[in-house]
Amino acid sequence: MKQTLNPRLLTLLCFILAVALIRILNVAQLSPVSNFTPLGAMGLFSGAYFTTRWKAFAFPLLTLLISDLIINAVIYKGQYGIIYNGWYWVYGIFALIVFYGKMLLKKINVKNIVLAAIVATLSHWMLSDSSVWLSGGTDLRTGLPLTRDWAGFVQCLTQGFPFMRNFLAGTLAYSALLFGGFELLKVRFPKLAFAE
Repeated sequence: MKQTLNPRLLTLLCFILAVALIRILNVAQLSPVSNFTPLGAMGLFSGAYFTTRWKAFAFPLLTLLISDLIINAVIYKGQYGIIYNGWYWVYGIFALIVFYGKMLLKKINVKNIVLAAIVATLSHWMLSDSSVWLSGGTDLRTGLPLTRDWAGFVQCLTQGFPFMRNFLAGTLAYSALLFGGFELLKVRFPKLAFAE
């Protein structure tokens, strides 16, 4: 019996690959808008639409890994080695965003997508900046390591605020494209509504 590929799965994978390409092109052009990235939207989208849990996590994490390897090897020419320091924090936070997509987007609507984007962004900001602070990040005002007290932690969060704001804007904009695009395709091609 001939096995055919599920059109929904192929379409979802095309969306994920498009996000990876957008990410690589964004980094290559050194956009003036730091952290205006499709990654938060990709995590939420994967969590919401891949019905099989392992696919929801594996496909976007693998896409993140492959795009990281390409960015580090081609754009940064290996200056950070094979992969950057602290990558495990980023991947863990990203897996959490996929989880938010699974939990907060059981019903796809604008309100739930905006709520999930805000929760994902705040989590990303708090957790990623906490990792910077814990690993001895630099106070951009003084050039010295951040102090290991409440003031140092607050300074770290303050320094990360513009990146958080851009991450939220990117997550909302790319979520509109991903979720809106897929929902429009489902109307045009009803087979896409069936689980992969």
